[in-house]
Amino acid sequence: MDAIKRAIEFENRKFSFKTTSDRILAAREAKEIILAVNEVYKKKKDAKLMDLMKRLTVIKQKIEKRLKGRPLTAA
Repeated sequence: MDAIKRAIEFENRKFSFKTTSDRILAAREAKEIILAVNEVYKKKKDAKLMDLMKRLTVIKQKIEKRLKGRPLTAA
């Protein structure tokens, strides 16, 4: 249940990353939490856990999108 508490805390955290390294650490933490919740989900098959993983994945994708930056335009 520790993974679920960490996931809820991560989900409710305010995200204002000042540096790229902060974003990288947050993306890695999100991935780690998602995998931990997935292990619990495999045992319990609770739909609420799946919803939690989906919400965390959306947050992780937003962080990763911000990391990649904007593509250069061809001029």
